[in-house]
Amino acid sequence: MTMPPAYDFQEIGRLPAPGDNVAIATRRLEAGSRVVYGGERFALDCTVLEGHRFAVRPIAAGEALLSWGLPFGYATGPIPPGAYVRNAKMLAALAGRDIDFALPPAPNFRDTTLEPYRLDEARFRPGVQVAAPAGVAPPTFAGYRRGGGRGVGTRNHLVILATTSRTSSWARALEERLAGATDGLATVDRVVAVAHTEGGGPERPNNRELLLRTLAGFVVHPNVGAVLVVDYGDEAVTNRLLRRYLREHGYPLDAVPHRFVTLRGGFADDLDRGAGLIREWLPEVAGARRTAEPAGALALGLQCGGSDAFSGVSGNPLAAWVAREIVRYGGAANLAETDELIGAEEYVLQNVRDLATARRFLATVERFKERVAWHGHTAEGNPSGGNNFRGLYNIALKSIGAAAKRDPAVRLDHVIAYGERMLEPGYYFMDSPGNDLESIAGQVAAGSNLLYFVTGNGSITNFPFVPTVKIVTTSGRYRLLSREMDVNAGEYLDGVPMDELGRRTLDLTLAVASGARTAGERAGHAQVSIWRDWRQTGPADLAGVRDAPETTGRPLPIAGADADPLAALTFAAIETPDGPVTDQIGLILPTSLCAGQIARRIADDLNARDPGPGGERAPVSRFVALPHTEGCGVSSGASEELYTRTLLGYLRHPLAARALLLEHGCEKTHNDFIRQELRREGLPLDRFGWASIQLDGGIATVSGRVADWFAADSAGAAPPVYRPAGPGALRLGIAALGPVAPDLAASLARLTRVIVAAGGTVVLPEGAGLLQSAAYRDALRATSPLAPTLAYGEIARGSGLHVMAAPTAHWVETLTGLGATGVEIVLVHVADRPAQAHRLIPTLQVATATEAAARYADDLDLVLAPDGADGWAEALLRLVLRVAGREYTPRLNARGNTDFQFTRGLLGVSM
Repeated sequence: MTMPPAYDFQEIGRLPAPGDNVAIATRRLEAGSRVVYGGERFALDCTVLEGHRFAVRPIAAGEALLSWGLPFGYATGPIPPGAYVRNAKMLAALAGRDIDFALPPAPNFRDTTLEPYRLDEARFRPGVQVAAPAGVAPPTFAGYRRGGGRGVGTRNHLVILATTSRTSSWARALEERLAGATDGLATVDRVVAVAHTEGGGPERPNNRELLLRTLAGFVVHPNVGAVLVVDYGDEAVTNRLLRRYLREHGYPLDAVPHRFVTLRGGFADDLDRGAGLIREWLPEVAGARRTAEPAGALALGLQCGGSDAFSGVSGNPLAAWVAREIVRYGGAANLAETDELIGAEEYVLQNVRDLATARRFLATVERFKERVAWHGHTAEGNPSGGNNFRGLYNIALKSIGAAAKRDPAVRLDHVIAYGERMLEPGYYFMDSPGNDLESIAGQVAAGSNLLYFVTGNGSITNFPFVPTVKIVTTSGRYRLLSREMDVNAGEYLDGVPMDELGRRTLDLTLAVASGARTAGERAGHAQVSIWRDWRQTGPADLAGVRDAPETTGRPLPIAGADADPLAALTFAAIETPDGPVTDQIGLILPTSLCAGQIARRIADDLNARDPGPGGERAPVSRFVALPHTEGCGVSSGASEELYTRTLLGYLRHPLAARALLLEHGCEKTHNDFIRQELRREGLPLDRFGWASIQLDGGIATVSGRVADWFAADSAGAAPPVYRPAGPGALRLGIAALGPVAPDLAASLARLTRVIVAAGGTVVLPEGAGLLQSAAYRDALRATSPLAPTLAYGEIARGSGLHVMAAPTAHWVETLTGLGATGVEIVLVHVADRPAQAHRLIPTLQVATATEAAARYADDLDLVLAPDGADGWAEALLRLVLRVAGREYTPRLNARGNTDFQFTRGLLGVSM
């Protein structure tokens, strides 16, 4: 019989503070392993994963479990040395993973209660800030000094700034067109788009002030050499509002080359105009020169994501060490993520400038908790699945480690709102959600000209125009992801003194500030997400909000149709085991926001490859990725259910001949989470591909893995088989943006009836203009109210006429939900300018002959002649069948004016 291994504690464990009664395992330890600690011996009662905790001394029932000397839970019964400590959330999180050992049957501690922190004002004493050493010259870097009080840039970018989500597609398309435009210009970095999800709905968003403040901060940021700000002029947030905000709040707008441009023509023509404006700026922006600047000109954004149990031991203290030196020499550092400091208030407030600052900090925390509560959530929902898996049991434990980004010697000087500018030196706390990307956007808007991103799992996040230095917490993860990481803080755990590691990291920081490329910049990917809008503005009847009417999934009955000659029209359908379809796509579906840009890049690379003989990539025609902003950093509950249902709809979509899940690795909705959901649906897991950016070893490795899976899965596949099919083989989504004239409504009703009568499927989104049209309802001859039959993102399992529930009026969110119902083509009537198309699903845009239609004719797929209303239904069906037969690609799909965004519904909130 093999004896369990025996270890000295120093080989396998770490105590964050000397008085702690639980230790962190620095490697996986098998059940029965014997540990020698403090002259005592004990055996582990369960397998303990790296980063998880075990007791090192007896803990009595009701006694606090301590890390960093602070409580994160209380024992529910006696806990002997060697016991794996676990709460209910951790057991649930591990039960959702594919692990190879038995879990204990019950938790042995309960979480600490998140009560409001009570500041003892009578005992409060103002803190003291670290001072620069006398007679020592500050370190320097080479930066771009900007006029007007904008500060010093570490980069020199030309920025295309979308004012709202509606112009985000245009901004991305212009960035792609101008790729390489700065080649050969040594002093200009890149032309980059700042595209985001906000302000694109028809109504004033609740986050409008926050959005304007963030955009204003982007415009005057010192890393911006020039900025093109783009809107359509009729959004809830416009260039006019942004310009006024900049002026009224004293932003140095005149100190940055800028243009506010309203798009009024066709998509391609506007791209030509935008490209010309950017190229005109190149000589001016290239005239900037780096000069020697003191380290005090740095404003360091301190961020952590994909955190693990070692974030508070190695990575965050290392970031704090360098931040201390920056502040010491007159610079600024910015700590954020409000909900990730709940439970660590005592530590944060140990060194504060004055009582007013302490009060502002606590008020900010309570305001955040209140907003979350309006949506039915608490801060305990913050830790992600990756956090749990890597040893962060609850928000208290996560917060204690996150707070370690402030060195104890550094004083908290300022508490600011999200995106509020840092105008003085010192250490700042900025209000923000724990969502990494949303928090980073606020820090950038506040003026951070260099970012630290501390990660335990190995997050790969980057911002478009501010360099991100990624600090990984353990040597094992650094070895796994060395091409994506800049600093191995795990060296501290391996025995390198913190002062030595800190000095090296400071030197690297100054080099990056002077132009040295970070790992993320070399990889060439970035993304932006601004603090997303929230729907509730005060205490609400949450039960009433949650209890939406049940949908049946059964199609709506309509009266029997007379024989219609349009039913004889056909197209060349692709035969599959599940019936005829209009196309076959290789789908790469990211499970969270941080995997989105890598999924997009992999799809682009696969599409750029030689398809081989015959010009086809049998059995798929192309590859599509669906990047989005969800899956992590957001509340659970109703919004997670919406997201999961919609995600599964795309996995089951008729167009998805092959589908692969790409996880980042540390999100809430990781691959194991999706596997559990697929099992509940009774879907075979081997039908799908699975890949992980973090666990597969980084971007290059995972890209190869994805390509290999598609190649192996398609090996030997027969070429597509085509057969004639009629309207009954169609799955069509129909929507109307704006009012619909009665004659057009009648034509769309006829189109609906022809498809449904032939056995096909038509899905309309709730709130669509058609549902408000009496002419449509009358011509359709529906025998019941046109109420939702499908939930948002629910796949239509039966043919016929369906209405999908749409919790918001945001077009792209509605279109994303509509796509998940299984429609293969979407037909949209637009009363004004064309809207963004779907990334996966061909989106036809048609209009009647109007002045607006004439202006945007180049982007419309069909303009219906006013004297030919009798033939409109046939013209629409023939156009749909041309797309179904792959004879025609809708214009805005071909030109890249596409987008994709899950809704958060009425109760989703950033965390």
